Amino acid sequence: MQTLRQHRCSHRRSDKATDVTVITLIPTRQEPVMSESSSPSCAQVRLRNGRRVPALGLGSWNLGQGRHAPEQEIQALQLGQQLGMQLIDTAEMYGNGRSEQLISQAIGRTQPPYVVSKVLPSNASARGIARACEASLQRLGVRTLDLYLLHWRGGSDLAEVVDAFEALRDAGKIRDWGVSNFDVDDMEELWAIDGGPHCLVNQVLYHAGSRGIEFDLLPWCAAHEVAVMAYSPLGSRALLDHPVLHAIGQRRGVAATAVALAWAIRSGNVIAIPESGTPAHVRANAAACTLQLHADDLAEIDRAFAPPTRKQPLDLL
Repeated sequence: MQTLRQHRCSHRRSDKATDVTVITLIPTRQEPVMSESSSPSCAQVRLRNGRRVPALGLGSWNLGQGRHAPEQEIQALQLGQQLGMQLIDTAEMYGNGRSEQLISQAIGRTQPPYVVSKVLPSNASARGIARACEASLQRLGVRTLDLYLLHWRGGSDLAEVVDAFEALRDAGKIRDWGVSNFDVDDMEELWAIDGGPHCLVNQVLYHAGSRGIEFDLLPWCAAHEVAVMAYSPLGSRALLDHPVLHAIGQRRGVAATAVALAWAIRSGNVIAIPESGTPAHVRANAAACTLQLHADDLAEIDRAFAPPTRKQPLDLL
């Protein structure tokens, strides 16, 4: 069943705001059930609360902003879900809400994906988080977010953020919550707050060319059962053009992108969310769902992209 709802959303970037009228279909949406039978083609990551999510999802940083035709981006998202990438990551910041609006047209209704969105630190007050969450729900056309993240820390009061997230969860607006762009010291401060250890995910930059988190943040998250969600897991064109990734891909019969993604999710505690605006790119990425890199493949990548030997500043985009 779907309910037709008309509302006015305030999209804010910096100090400028615009009001737009949006008509959405609000579906009766059941919680995604990620199991081996529902997503047989993709490896999964088990969250601390027992929920399982695909290790490979769909990012949307530039979607809905004219880089590709909207119809093509919707087709790409739909294909990704069909291929087992049943996790879609977005944020209120992406295209000032346009990414969420486009995703609403691609969400599968019979087998809904695991939907992740993020709140800006400028909205990270008790009232601001509640309003931002409601606006994201309206733009996405869903009743509940599976995972809601603080986009980055900024000057937010972590105790207030935790209380707001817990209230949203109790109200049924979100199922779980987490953070993004948090380093070890941020995570330790969060853990000292009442309710802070309910955080399930930390979304950070991670790819073969940016391995700094392997020194301390990845081990910390593994020890505290916090899943890591890797944004921009394909890095730059220089990474994808690297001869080592191409050589491994040729041996394994996949594109270099699949090699890079399989490498990113190899630990079993990392979820990768590459952005793909075209069906062709999605299909190439999806090969990583079942690609198991061999020990010699991993050794080659280590020689080309050395793991960290000391603490490094958290890499950001």
